Formats: sequence, structure tokens, C-alpha cells
Amino acid sequence: MSTLDDLDFAILRALSEDATLSAGALGRQLGLSQPATWRRIKRLQEAGIIAGRKLELDKEKLGFGVTVFLGVKLATKGRVSLEDFERAVSAIPEVQTVEHVLGMYDYRLRVTARDISDFERVLRRRVMTLPGVGNVEANVLLSEERRPGPLGGEFLEIEQKIGVQN
Repeated sequence: MSTLDDLDFAILRALSEDATLSAGALGRQLGLSQPATWRRIKRLQEAGIIAGRKLELDKEKLGFGVTVFLGVKLATKGRVSLEDFERAVSAIPEVQTVEHVLGMYDYRLRVTARDISDFERVLRRRVMTLPGVGNVEANVLLSEERRPGPLGGEFLEIEQKIGVQN
């Protein structure tokens, strides 16, 4: 997809706020017919701009009150150890995200647990026993600010750079 117009951005903005909107409801909100809205959404999906829709769960209400970010430095490096580590860490249900990063650590993990003692169990019995794990640093999440939309402020910057009017 070469260019996005103001309606494309309006669709993306609306769906980023409420991904459950139907094409009909979204069209009424934007002054488009349901078929025209559906065609635009389909075009955005085919272009890979809309990559999917997520269901967001309230972890605390489900009993997972602690989130910890782990910086993991591998003791050994090499293609095999990276693949082995990624495969093993991805199998741990408490690990929500695995990010291969450049910097002080090789990986950044987002781990959710019921409480600190549950996190300690996950750390000792699962994370520290993974292949190639060297140093680990933990940072407990105290609070989190949610920015609107899939890209937050970056989304608005993109619109401004290409001259989209609200």
C-alpha cells in the first residue's frame, strides 16, 4: 500500500481504540457505507498494516498481580544457544514476551506471576535452569501508563508528517 489517506488513518485510530467495532458501526462513525469501510479494512489487512486484533485481559483480576521484567545475559553465545534458549523460554507460560535485544543483556522477558513468591518459583525452577542462562536482572513493574493506539504518540507523528488532517 503506497499511501494512506485521512479515512485510512481514521479507521486505524478507531480500531486501535476499539478493535471490536464492526465495519457497519465504524462506517456510521466515519460517514462511510459498510461495504466501503470493509473494503478499506481488508486493504489495510492485505497490506499488513493491520496485522491482527488482540484480546486484552486484566491480569490482576485473573490473579496475576506481579509483572517483572528480566534482563537475561547468556553465558555462552552462538546460534545454537540462542535458538535453544528461545525455544525453552517460549515454553514457560508465565513468560509473556521474549525480546532479543542489543545492549547490556541479550534478552528482555516480561514475566507475570501471582505474587513475589510465585515469581521466585518461576525464576528459580524455570528461568535459571534454561540453557545458556548467565546473569539475570529483575525489575518489578510498579505502574504502567497505557498510551492510546497501537503506536501511541508515534501514530500521531506519522499522520502529521504526511499531512493527514483530523
